[in-house]
Amino acid sequence: MKCMHCLVEFHDNKREYYLGKDADNHWSLFRYDCPVCKRMNLFLANGEALSDGTKLFLHDVVSLASVRPFGSNRSPCPSDVPESIGNDYKEACLVLSFSPKASAALGRRCVQNLLRDAAKVKPSDLSKEIQEVIDSGKLPSQLADSIDAIRNIGNFAAHPVKSKSTGEIVNVEPEEAEWNLDVLESLFDFYYVQPAKVVKKREALNVKLSEAGKPPMK
Repeated sequence: MKCMHCLVEFHDNKREYYLGKDADNHWSLFRYDCPVCKRMNLFLANGEALSDGTKLFLHDVVSLASVRPFGSNRSPCPSDVPESIGNDYKEACLVLSFSPKASAALGRRCVQNLLRDAAKVKPSDLSKEIQEVIDSGKLPSQLADSIDAIRNIGNFAAHPVKSKSTGEIVNVEPEEAEWNLDVLESLFDFYYVQPAKVVKKREALNVKLSEAGKPPMK
């Protein structure tokens, strides 16, 4: 798994602490200790339980919520993303399990602000801004299809408030809120993370060229 604190991958070392059963089925606490940053990753799990003869454990997990670090079990926002956009993304992740409607509203606003900041679309309603960036032909086809699906899942044609007021709290399916976050992660990588990597590589190469007495890359 990937540590939610330091993002380093490590082998699964799960320890389960069965908590009991209530009206919403069985509950356990899953613990994963990161060998790199020495922090615990804790998740509250719900689902069906089985017995191994001495104790109960979950064998069919229905829901899983991160409690340390608190929030969702999604990866943290990349540091290259502007703070104002990253804050909306982080909050959308935090409220996802409690209110998909609020998460979707924050996610749509985050998509809109990202398109205006990175893709330089003409400010309009979200549906038109998505179409503008798709029509530009600058996105990889897979990413273009993904961002277009935000409109299809949101059914903007039937609910125009979703395209005109991105922060409006309206009824959504949990899958729509989750999809917004998936697409945002892909957009972060395309518009911010990968360009930042190119800049760092270019700077490192220019240092080597300078040390060799050669002109820098233009």
